[in-house]
Amino acid sequence: MYSLIRKAIFSLEAEKAHDLSIILLKALGRSPFNLLIKTLHNCPKGNEKTVMGLQFRNPIGLAAGADKNGDAIDGLGMMGFGFIEVGTVTPLAQDGNPKPREFRIPQVEGIINRNGFSNKGIDYLVENVKKAKYKGVIGINISKNKATSIERGKEDYIYCLNKAYDYAGYIAINISSPNTPDLRQLQYGEALEDLLHSIKERQKILAEQYNKYVPIAVKIAPDLGEGELVQIADSIRRHKIDGVIATNTTISREMVEHFPNGKEAGGLSGKPLREKSTQIITALRRELKGEIPIIGCGGIDSVETAQEKIDAGAELLQLYSGLIYHGPNLVKTLVKEIN
Repeated sequence: MYSLIRKAIFSLEAEKAHDLSIILLKALGRSPFNLLIKTLHNCPKGNEKTVMGLQFRNPIGLAAGADKNGDAIDGLGMMGFGFIEVGTVTPLAQDGNPKPREFRIPQVEGIINRNGFSNKGIDYLVENVKKAKYKGVIGINISKNKATSIERGKEDYIYCLNKAYDYAGYIAINISSPNTPDLRQLQYGEALEDLLHSIKERQKILAEQYNKYVPIAVKIAPDLGEGELVQIADSIRRHKIDGVIATNTTISREMVEHFPNGKEAGGLSGKPLREKSTQIITALRRELKGEIPIIGCGGIDSVETAQEKIDAGAELLQLYSGLIYHGPNLVKTLVKEIN
């Protein structure tokens, strides 16, 4: 069935297909037949896991970027995900980069995007999270507006943290998108130290204010050198960050440059990212010494590739490009097979 749907979806330009899918999933989530649809999909319950102090009904999640504004949480939830991460969202709505900005590379099941955090702003997203009936964990992925300087970037993160805290299962700090100028500078040195310190201080205040602890995860890039990764892991440990998402998209074109669209600017996801993200997970496990859980993301499209991430050190997994290329049955299969 999905092979036919995919053929129709892939006949459209990538971003138009994405937007249409979100509209349809939003409608399905609100449909009076949503329970019937969920029953027909028949995703198994899966194996519960406790990670970051949260109870996940299964370890398979949806990565940020799929539902930027939280419009289709309930529709996506019908697929059987144990958790859904919405965003990336910024304090103010922004259009993102000029179109076209999403490109498929079907020969290797890859996708390049340079969306630039196109979203409707944190207030819009929070309202959607508040309305959602989905019972799994909802993560909210936050970052800074493009117009905000790197020097003042932490103000945007704190603003979003304040807004999202009471409604998120966890909050993901995106400092690794390649599509916002200079954003990845926040992964290094004093900038990272200052950001993590400020976020943890604010988390402490909010935990007292709302009488609950909402974990913070940091999403990192796959293009880090060995020394850079060691430094990031050290900062994450010292500041007692609750989790690490490995990884975001890559700027490497080594596996795709000879294909149509392969030289487009932006972040590359999907199968070509698989090895890079797994290498980062392996290195993180070594550096973090089991103290901080890892959420694995990048090139998961089968039980084999999912298990590879688990064996490398990931406790939870996230899909995005694999879902686009393989459809909802991939979620069902992984929920059934992955512990």
